[in-house]
Amino acid sequence: MVTKLGTLRGVGVGPGDPELLTVKAARLISNASVIAYLAAHGKDSTARDIAKSYIPASAEHLVIDMPMRVEREPGERAYDAGATAIAAHLAVGRDVILLCEGDPFFYGSFMYLFARLARTYPCAIVPGVTSMTASAAALRRPLSARNEVVKVLPATLPEDRLREELMTAESAVLIKVGRHLPKVRNVLGMLDLSSRAHVIIKATHQDEVVMPLLDITEDHLPYFSSILVYSGTESW
Repeated sequence: MVTKLGTLRGVGVGPGDPELLTVKAARLISNASVIAYLAAHGKDSTARDIAKSYIPASAEHLVIDMPMRVEREPGERAYDAGATAIAAHLAVGRDVILLCEGDPFFYGSFMYLFARLARTYPCAIVPGVTSMTASAAALRRPLSARNEVVKVLPATLPEDRLREELMTAESAVLIKVGRHLPKVRNVLGMLDLSSRAHVIIKATHQDEVVMPLLDITEDHLPYFSSILVYSGTESW
């Protein structure tokens, strides 16, 4: 008879460099008996690749097959299936470590599993270094200073909304750019901000790229890309 439920821990593994895991994240992963992670089409998992040197050989891997689709329904089904698989371990007292790129609660997929499981099972969140802060470090420029306000803007927003938000931004981080690059480029051009924008691709990875937006000739960016935009003065 099980007297204690297992705990689900969403563990942030940072943006790419394995040495950017926190001490707590490394300890929990190194002692895990069940490791869960999302994998694109059941194969590619950046979170697993980042943390692989910490995962014990004895750990059971729970792969959540995530279809890379624009429609929401396939993703929702994948989260339902993943939550069911995780719950099977938690219900018999086994803890589960769910690896999360960046930070679990900063645009992280963990939040959708948390929403499905937290009412029934103990859950904990271990924060991680975000791609936003890693991108600023790669660019060697602060995100903000003194009273400046930073905006985080998904490039998936409608063009009018992006323009409205950027018009009042002293600094902004554009995420989820990918195939939305032409729209972003158009908005920044209209606001005369193109020369103040830099692209950071795969921040902290060995093949990290940092370059001005004006030097990008393609019409799309890799999935792990951010654009940092500065319209305020360099007051720092």
